[in-house]
Amino acid sequence: MKKIAFIGAGSFLFTRNLARDILTYPAFDDAELALVDVSQERLSQIERAVRQLVELGGHKAKVTATVDRRTALEGADGVVCTIMAAGVDVWRTDVEIPGRYGVDINQGDTRGPAGIFRALRTMPPLLEICRDVEKYCPRAIMLNYTNPMAMLCRAMQGATSANITGLCHSVQGTASMLAKWIGAKEEDVTYLCAGINHQAWYLEFKVNGEDAYPKIRKAVQDPEIYNQEIVRNDMLNHLGYYVTESSGHNSEYNAWYRKRPDLIEKYCLPGTGWNPGVHAYSVNEYLERGKTWRAELEKWLGETPSLERGNEYASNIFNACIGDGTLYEFNGNVRNFGLIDNLPQGCCVEVPVLASKAGIKPIRVGKLPPELAILNNINAACEELAVEASLTGDKRKVFHAICYDPLTSAVLSLGEIKEMVDEMFAASAGFLPQFER
Repeated sequence: MKKIAFIGAGSFLFTRNLARDILTYPAFDDAELALVDVSQERLSQIERAVRQLVELGGHKAKVTATVDRRTALEGADGVVCTIMAAGVDVWRTDVEIPGRYGVDINQGDTRGPAGIFRALRTMPPLLEICRDVEKYCPRAIMLNYTNPMAMLCRAMQGATSANITGLCHSVQGTASMLAKWIGAKEEDVTYLCAGINHQAWYLEFKVNGEDAYPKIRKAVQDPEIYNQEIVRNDMLNHLGYYVTESSGHNSEYNAWYRKRPDLIEKYCLPGTGWNPGVHAYSVNEYLERGKTWRAELEKWLGETPSLERGNEYASNIFNACIGDGTLYEFNGNVRNFGLIDNLPQGCCVEVPVLASKAGIKPIRVGKLPPELAILNNINAACEELAVEASLTGDKRKVFHAICYDPLTSAVLSLGEIKEMVDEMFAASAGFLPQFER
């Protein structure tokens, strides 16, 4: 019997879908699915939902639920992490404080001042989880879904021996979108995608072995398609390659789209995609959900869920490594040791990875086109400095990491950045033990 531990299982829909996917593999039909969350209320609800999946699918799987993660991790073969450190009332300050200084943030969960402070709060509990993994299930495959992906994976992979990679659905999600735009079947699409999380690039995009970029460039000339992803389509037109993650996310990872109100009006507000770039998109979503999540959960629990496998990587990786051994290639977040030549050695990159009984093996990419590497380098260097700041408890390094953030540096002076960072430290007081020693 295999054992999969879900840390932060109260991320209800995500956990339910991942559990469903895992149960579609015969190797896990009788697995133990160990659910962990700090909220007993949410834990009870997700336990009920996963038990429903087991019963509907006629599986032999065992479902356990506990607030003690050590119990869940004991002897685990696989670990999924989806935690959120602190709550939305703290997270919102990551967006609101920079906003008062003129740094307009859409998402705030990946990089820049908001992403950095979210990372600083999340690294201590994640490192504690990794140390428990080292102790209670040192051979387990650990899959992280918690953002900010690059900084957290870099910290965990650098400071612990946990066998971990980070997963994001933006790679396969964007590939699916592009296939739809050009009228291709997803099963006919192959691609080479590499860079850093939420800013990786489709260096190749082929349909039945033929270069599909000419079709993509033609497709985005259609106003209906162009307006779905204005920022990303503009980046394609000027940089020549398509980037992962939504226009809203990418609008805050560079200096081009959010430094003036007129640019925000032109590139970030009129789009029709799921996240064109409005201010504080996810923070507002979370605040609204905080009013209705109990009713929504009851509604979901009353519906019959689909038992078909989704498109997340996790179940396929577990099946390759600890299941029937079917090889599986995916894009994962790993440290850059000889993988991308023109990005910082040791930084966290998102590259093709092969999962098998031998474990998780990243695949060398070589060099990125220089016009892409420049932008990735700036962001990766800031992330490296932020991780070093957290691991050493050096507040000054946090300031320096934010100084060079493309959007922040396009809007503020050094003195203004220092004032903003000091205010953000004050807002996260109590959640940053590494700086309070």
